[in-house]
Amino acid sequence: MRSILSPTGRRTAISLAAVAVLGISAAALATAANATGAPTAKPAAKSAAGPAWTRACDAPAPGMAACDALHVNNVPEHIRAQGVTPNATPSGFGPADLRSAYNLPANGGAGQTVAIVDAYNDPNAAADMATYRSQFGLPACTVASGCFKQVGQTGTSTLPANNTGWAGEISLDLDMVSAIAPNAHIILVEAKTASMANLGISVNEAVKLGAKFVSNSYGGGESSADTGYDTKYFNHPGVAITASSGDGGYGVEYPAASPNVNSVGGTALKKASNTRGWTESVWSTSSTEGAGSGCSAYEPKPSWQKDTGCSKRTVADVSAVADPATGVAVYQTYGGSGWAVYGGTSVASPLIAAVYADAGTPKAAIPAANIYSHTSALNDVTTGATTTCTPSYLCKAGTGYDGPTGWGTPNGLTAFTG
Repeated sequence: MRSILSPTGRRTAISLAAVAVLGISAAALATAANATGAPTAKPAAKSAAGPAWTRACDAPAPGMAACDALHVNNVPEHIRAQGVTPNATPSGFGPADLRSAYNLPANGGAGQTVAIVDAYNDPNAAADMATYRSQFGLPACTVASGCFKQVGQTGTSTLPANNTGWAGEISLDLDMVSAIAPNAHIILVEAKTASMANLGISVNEAVKLGAKFVSNSYGGGESSADTGYDTKYFNHPGVAITASSGDGGYGVEYPAASPNVNSVGGTALKKASNTRGWTESVWSTSSTEGAGSGCSAYEPKPSWQKDTGCSKRTVADVSAVADPATGVAVYQTYGGSGWAVYGGTSVASPLIAAVYADAGTPKAAIPAANIYSHTSALNDVTTGATTTCTPSYLCKAGTGYDGPTGWGTPNGLTAFTG
């Protein structure tokens, strides 16, 4: 059994058998949902405190995943111009903002390789990332220099079909790694479809190619098959694997539920006049949109996770900005018109993967365990909730650990070192 997102954003369970009764094969449904160059229209969400946005990717068919990127729609026209615009700073938080908010170095990632795993192909990935980096004064990272590599799921130059929705996700991921770890090498591994099998093969390939940090900004409903996926695709000791907790509010996605990954929740990030210069709260737009969190139905609780209100794996471990109303600047030309603003926990996963890269090669078998040994070195998020639940910490922030934000957000690199 898998779950899909209904047009209202609610998760709806549907079995493969039910799909067959409707006369539609899972493969056909997956193809219709994911393989087209232009995604189908998706309903916009409206925040009382911010702009409207749409989901970048189609809802997942059974056995498939969807990206967790949210595209803000009504960004001021002046920042939509193509190319570098030195006299018109793009809307949304840029690299300096994010490094300030999370107390991070300006030149991180040297000597490290971060991998991004996504589905389908963005033919403009390298060029768009180059524009983003040029706009914000970051060092170039090109194919020619050996800094950037874009491969299919088996590591070859044969790339999957183009897809405008996933291209937005890819642009977001590459820009976040560039912002936080500007001196790292980057590998983009593109799965041929958004099935968990193909995405999992891509994770294995990313590690095979030398990445010690792998970001996964996608998810689907939980399944009894997930524990098998843990062993087959996410069992990489000494590699920091991050996964978005999801954008559907209270409820658990996979692979974020895997005990082998660092599950990354989401916050609303705002500038403030306090000592830090920033404030954060749980990202929540409505009861069906916000940072994913909760208690897994299938995954065992890792030894390093000690909360008592969930006998299995609790989501999330750590968090970063995700609210599209406080979103980040992204440059996208395939399926986009230049500068854009994005939110969703798809922002947070590559951001945290890049923080790990700044901190250096992981020493723990499962680097997420480091978070639980250095909780005082994080910004504790204590306000906000996505809904009401029992026990309340699974969906509501408070002092210490909570589901939507984990132990908090980065405050330097201490919590991410060995």
